[in-house]
Amino acid sequence: PRSTLFPYTTLFRSQQFMGQSPWDHRPWFDELARQVGQELGEADGVLVLDPSAFPKKGPGSVGVQRQWCGRLGKIDNCQVGVYLAYVGGGEHALVDVRLYLPKEWAGDRKRRREAGVPKEVRFRTRHELALEMLDGRGPLLPHAWVAGDDEMGRCSWFRAELRSRGERYLLAVPSNTSVRDLFVADPPHAGRGRRRRQPFTRVDRWCAGLAEGAWRTIEVRAGERGPVEVQAVWTLVQARTEGRASDVAEVLVVFRERQGDGAWKHDYLLSNAPLATPLAEYARVFKAEHRIEECLQRAKGEAGLADYEVRTW
Repeated sequence: PRSTLFPYTTLFRSQQFMGQSPWDHRPWFDELARQVGQELGEADGVLVLDPSAFPKKGPGSVGVQRQWCGRLGKIDNCQVGVYLAYVGGGEHALVDVRLYLPKEWAGDRKRRREAGVPKEVRFRTRHELALEMLDGRGPLLPHAWVAGDDEMGRCSWFRAELRSRGERYLLAVPSNTSVRDLFVADPPHAGRGRRRRQPFTRVDRWCAGLAEGAWRTIEVRAGERGPVEVQAVWTLVQARTEGRASDVAEVLVVFRERQGDGAWKHDYLLSNAPLATPLAEYARVFKAEHRIEECLQRAKGEAGLADYEVRTW
C-alpha cells in the first residue's frame, strides 16, 4: 500500500539526493552564515571551533579510522568533523563543518575512489580546516572572539595564525602545558655567564602553588538555584607548547569550579587579549565555548546528526 511504502520511498530519494546527485552544498552554507550573522549577530559574538567525533563501525565510511573519540573518551573507530558555531548573547547555532580526512585516507586511491572523495581534496590538518572555515565565514559573522578546546589551543602555529589575522582568541590548553610567569622576576644575575630565567612549569603545578586569596569569584549568569559562579585567576606568560616556546607573551587564564564530590575542576586557557580585559569577559567567552556542545546535541535531537547511513563523501 502507498501508505506503507511512502516513507521508504521518501527516505530513498533523500539518500539518493544527498549521496549521489551532483549538488553543491557550499551556497547553502553561505546562506546559512548570512542568516545567522543577520539574525543572531552581535559585535561581541564568539566564534567557536571544535572537532567532534562520531563512532562508526567498519573501514568503509569516508574518513573513518581509529583515532581519538572524545565522546567515548578513548581511541576508537570514528569519523571526525571540525565544526564552526556562532554564539551570540541570546542564541547559538552551527554554521559550518569540514570532514577530517586522515593522511591514510588522503593517500589511498582505492578508498578515495570507492568513497567518492573529489580529486581536489587533499590532506588538511584539523587546524587548517578550522582556519579555512574562519576565513570563509568570519566576515559574515560579527564577532570579537575566537574560542576552542584544548585540541585547538595546544597548537602554537594555530594561535600564531589567529594573531596574524587580527583575531582575539581564548583557547583551552592541556594541564601539562609549560609556562613561564612573566610577572615573576628572574633570579639575580651571578655576574658571569648567561643570565638565568624563571624556569618553565606546568600550568597545573603553577596553579597548585597559588595562595587561596589569588582566586576571584566571577558570576557567569543567573541560574535556577541562584547565580552560576566560577573562580578565576590570570597572569602573563611565555607558553611552551609542542616543545616550542612562544615568541610572544600571552595571558594565561585559569577557571575552577567546585564539583559534586567537593573537588575542583580546572580549565586552563591562553589568550592574546589586552591586559586590561576583565576576568568577567574571559568568563563570558569561556562559557560561550561550551555552547557548541549544545548545538551538536540540538542537531542530533532535531535533525538526526548522529543517525545517518552515508558512507561516501
